Amino acid sequence: MLDAYADRWALVTGASSGIGAEFATRLAELGMHLVLAARRKDALDALAAELHTKHGTRCEILGLDLSEPDAPRKLVDHIAGKKITIELLVNNAGFGIVGEIGNTTVDEVMRLVRLNVGAVTELTYRILPGMIERKHGGIINVASVAGFQPVAFMGAYAASKAYVLHFTEALWAEARDHGVTVTALCPGVTKTSFFEVAGVPGWLKKQRSHTPRQVVKAALKALERGRQYTVCGWKNYLLALLVRLVPRKIVVTESMKYFRPSSRKGTRKKQPVDTAKTSAE
Repeated sequence: MLDAYADRWALVTGASSGIGAEFATRLAELGMHLVLAARRKDALDALAAELHTKHGTRCEILGLDLSEPDAPRKLVDHIAGKKITIELLVNNAGFGIVGEIGNTTVDEVMRLVRLNVGAVTELTYRILPGMIERKHGGIINVASVAGFQPVAFMGAYAASKAYVLHFTEALWAEARDHGVTVTALCPGVTKTSFFEVAGVPGWLKKQRSHTPRQVVKAALKALERGRQYTVCGWKNYLLALLVRLVPRKIVVTESMKYFRPSSRKGTRKKQPVDTAKTSAE
């Protein structure tokens, strides 16, 4: 199935580093051309140059912040203006916040919701109808194992990934008879800068984790098999099943042990990262 995407175009959001950059690299290896979107245009330019040199990949670069209300529409309009047809959409851009309620700003949370939920929804609804009409295409929405449960101290992030998971599974059911696969990728702890940006630096060093390449490999395998979701790693998969069996009160109170902020002082301002670096968050 993946061979059918060769010489076609993919859109990868949050492509400047981490999981997003790995998606771009792997898709270029498969012969796809790329529209790369992220806030850090300089990083995208460097990645595009590398992929063109190694694989002859054509890249269209857009430096923009998809948490801005008009950004998803501008991105799709730009692609249409270039006469590019997107055959694979990877909704990867996103970020997380870890902190107590009193130290979390409303603006920060709402920016997370606009990016993790709003941008994913809008890009999907703007691009998916064309795929269904052509009866060919695929979408990978990056969720998280956090999407299977509520997580204390990062409630908005876990809830946003639950939305992505359920949204994706529903669209998978609608689109599968039209030759289109919509897959939710649910990684566990991944070796990216997610935790530093989210406000818990050093947390990653204490946990077992997967590499971005392992995560992307799992996503593409699931897409090829037409699955509605995939959890990276068998231990994460068992955890996702376990939280459905344990009383919800226990699940959420136990989650407090993992992400309780070490300091009760004001948290630093956290900026969205360019990739959805998901974790056992």
